[in-house]
Amino acid sequence: MLALLIGNVALAFGPWFVRLADVGPVAAAFWRVAIAAPILLALALAFSGQSRPFAPARALWLTIGLGGIAFAADLAAWHLGILRTTLANATLFGNSAILMFPIYGFLVARAWPTRTQGIALALAAAGAALLLGRSFQLSPKHLAGDLFCLFSGTLYTCYFVLMSKARTVVAPLPALALSTSASVLPLLLAALLGGEQFWPQQWGILVGLALASQVLGQGLLIYAIGHLSPLVVGIALLSQPIVAGVIGWTVYGERLGPAEFVGAVLVAIALVLVRKGGPRVASQAEGSKSA
Repeated sequence: MLALLIGNVALAFGPWFVRLADVGPVAAAFWRVAIAAPILLALALAFSGQSRPFAPARALWLTIGLGGIAFAADLAAWHLGILRTTLANATLFGNSAILMFPIYGFLVARAWPTRTQGIALALAAAGAALLLGRSFQLSPKHLAGDLFCLFSGTLYTCYFVLMSKARTVVAPLPALALSTSASVLPLLLAALLGGEQFWPQQWGILVGLALASQVLGQGLLIYAIGHLSPLVVGIALLSQPIVAGVIGWTVYGERLGPAEFVGAVLVAIALVLVRKGGPRVASQAEGSKSA
């Protein structure tokens, strides 16, 4: 759970780095994975505790490869949306896996919530609505960005589903290193075909994006989804709008109102409640495989 929360805090800095970068949005996504990939491969070889850490992935190469492609498309869509809508909208829609991934857990993985976790989900939904507050806008000005980010959230859910399957066999670092490597070529092609500013003048921003979002953020997230239910992961994603709100307040002077503070408290309560007891799993008597 601690890894999940720290990972979400690191990921919440991603939109800020994207806006600061002096390259195009898809190019920023490419450099994020291109810089992170060799670091993750080296970490997987050094700290996986196995002589052949990538060997178990042979049986899941298609799953991991598709996960990498889904992640590449997710990043491209989200980075395009970040520059076309508000920070609040980008964070919310880009993390629509908050709802989609738990629904996958309920309907497909049959990871049914306990009563306490159901209450936590309700509190998290109320907190999310309050967190949007005055910043949430659906207007023609932001429609394109909102749609990009919503599409990104759908792809992010696909990535979660594929990587949660990979994590049943492959350790977290090798799984992330391989999926990140699979994202490099699609993002390179997309950035070049899009005619964006590709080569940066300031490498520090992109290195920070790669280390904070991909190595630390995604690394801890991939580790966590191998140990926690989709419901817990989905609710924990709500910590990102809280951190993004603090960044917006500190950097851009976007003050948080009482509603946003109440929303943050509700999300914090939900995160505590959701850890009480594991999810109910459908029994064989119900005619389904357990998750």
